[in-house]
Amino acid sequence: MDPRVQQFMAIIKARNPGENEFHQAVQEVAESLIPFIEENPKYKHAKILERIAEPERTIIFRVPWLDDKGEVQINRGFRIEMNSAIGPYKGGLRLHPTVNLGILKFLAFEQVFKNSLTTLPMGGGKGGSDFDPKGKSDNEVMRFCQSFMSELFRHIGADTDIPAGDIGVGGREIGFLFGQYKRLKNEFTGVLTGKGIEWGGSLIRPEATGYGATYFAQEMLTTRGDSLKGKVVCISGSGNVAQFASEKVAELGGKVVTSSDSNGFIYDPKGIDCDKLKFIMELKNERRGRIKEYADKYGVEYFEGKRPWIIKCDIAMPCATQNEINEGDAKLLVKNGCNCVSEGSNMPSTPEAVQVFLNAQILYGPGKAANAGGVATSGLEMTQNSMRLPWSREEVDEKLQTIMKNIHKTCVKYGTKESGFINYVDGANIGGFVKVANAMIAQGVV
Repeated sequence: MDPRVQQFMAIIKARNPGENEFHQAVQEVAESLIPFIEENPKYKHAKILERIAEPERTIIFRVPWLDDKGEVQINRGFRIEMNSAIGPYKGGLRLHPTVNLGILKFLAFEQVFKNSLTTLPMGGGKGGSDFDPKGKSDNEVMRFCQSFMSELFRHIGADTDIPAGDIGVGGREIGFLFGQYKRLKNEFTGVLTGKGIEWGGSLIRPEATGYGATYFAQEMLTTRGDSLKGKVVCISGSGNVAQFASEKVAELGGKVVTSSDSNGFIYDPKGIDCDKLKFIMELKNERRGRIKEYADKYGVEYFEGKRPWIIKCDIAMPCATQNEINEGDAKLLVKNGCNCVSEGSNMPSTPEAVQVFLNAQILYGPGKAANAGGVATSGLEMTQNSMRLPWSREEVDEKLQTIMKNIHKTCVKYGTKESGFINYVDGANIGGFVKVANAMIAQGVV
């Protein structure tokens, strides 16, 4: 490790003990940025990287709620308002038992760069709770969301901080959260994104992250005169991002052969077509069942407790959670002929896995670039809310494609090496940093 990075990380770890995911996210960015900052001393003098790595505000609060038995349950709520140099805080809410301060700080830190790359005026934030919506009734989820928003509403607003969904927060949860915000504030504003289409939502917002990651893969392939047509694609996850990545890959001529959840994955060598995807959507979105039911229904292999990276493929799209591809997985993917990785989830590859991809010089699109389509379309939803005007599905999709192409261009601009190899990690980190850093310098030491 570069001694300068080592010295910087020693300070970060001392200030943020035990927050391993946050350390990982900051180190990955520092490795790209510290050499760049040395060449641009104005950023060094203003200590921009040190300031970006410290949240502007961290909010932690108690969330008591009544379960269906009438018993009081208590969870912990968080909102990390990381950086507002280029716009109001923007980032999702995650409901999952693994949620803690370190995970949310890593997500908020990544969000700053991701939002900057979209070119839209959005700062970075993230929030959530260790509440687990799995196995809860609609009424229990509603009571939790109402209690959660009863505190969060003090800290957010259409021009201050605009949360969205993330793992565990879909249309149902956003509806309950928005209803409580409206009740408490007595106003109808674009304070949350991912809303229902009948009450301020944007067309293709649910699809945007998965679509965007697919568009980014297509852009990367184009740099080598290739496309998605005829490619075998392994996708992890079976939630919102994975579902719509699968849909768009199929639309562009690829064949998705895997889908997974926390229990295991299915392998369908014939490909997950439109009808099979409809089954997954109904299974996951309505019945909230397990992916093993797909294997039972269609007579395909199910791999209990495993991840899909053991399957031979041309393209891998991790769309589940952080650190789901380790060094061994990465080596196996490369050995089996995978030449493109486009990340639909946040930081799904460990640092060792990323190094394997870079050493092999395959096309590797990190999450902060490849999955920025979701927050980009949230930004478009904010615009529509401010204008009080809806846009058609085609208009939003066209804008999403343009944004993903522009993110790719930024990565190419800052990530192309003398050899011609495009290091998308450096490109995304430096490209996302410059806009935020220049805004911070312009606004003084605040």
